Amino acid sequence: MDGTLVDSEKLWTIALDDYAAHRGGSLSQQTREDMVGSNMTRSMRLLLVDLGLPDGNSEIAGAASWVARRMTELFGEGLPWRPGAEEALRRAKELGLRTALVTSTIRPLTDLALDTLGHDSFDVTVCGDEVEGKNKPDPEPYLKAARLLGVDPADCVAVEDSPTGVASAEAAGCAVLAIPCEVPLTPGPRRTLRDSLADVDIAALGELLAPAA
Repeated sequence: MDGTLVDSEKLWTIALDDYAAHRGGSLSQQTREDMVGSNMTRSMRLLLVDLGLPDGNSEIAGAASWVARRMTELFGEGLPWRPGAEEALRRAKELGLRTALVTSTIRPLTDLALDTLGHDSFDVTVCGDEVEGKNKPDPEPYLKAARLLGVDPADCVAVEDSPTGVASAEAAGCAVLAIPCEVPLTPGPRRTLRDSLADVDIAALGELLAPAA
């Protein structure tokens, strides 16, 4: 979702920078890049360590609550689409393709984002707080989505923008359409790189499954 369908990674950067300033520090570029595609708990631990602050469970929970409140404000102002994303979702629906939203973002924020993406755009949604701590790059988010869809992960194409997300999808056995946003992505055996979803023929996604045959 973030960085793939909507250009919300920049909003996360605003919220994280605001929290760092609130705590009297600043977030390093490297730590911000390490957070891309990660779940809230891991991101908050990275943030607190980067700021030189305690990173126990209560501190992580407090930071997560603060950042989530700020993100709720930012998401509420509207989310800009990534190039080609709105059209790609519409085309997938026209073609009758079954789709799952697999995001590291927590459910409350995802539901806000779905006000932009469309609550009926996906057959199932899997959020970062719904995988029992087995977040990306663990394969579980994509495995759970495949289970909910009733399909084999090997018959799925995952669209991802981050190394963490790509690793999760590939570990689950999916082919990956990799479209970088905030951080670069490299080629791989089951990975097809594109500049944006505007460059993708949604009707031809099945061709990406060929390497698994």
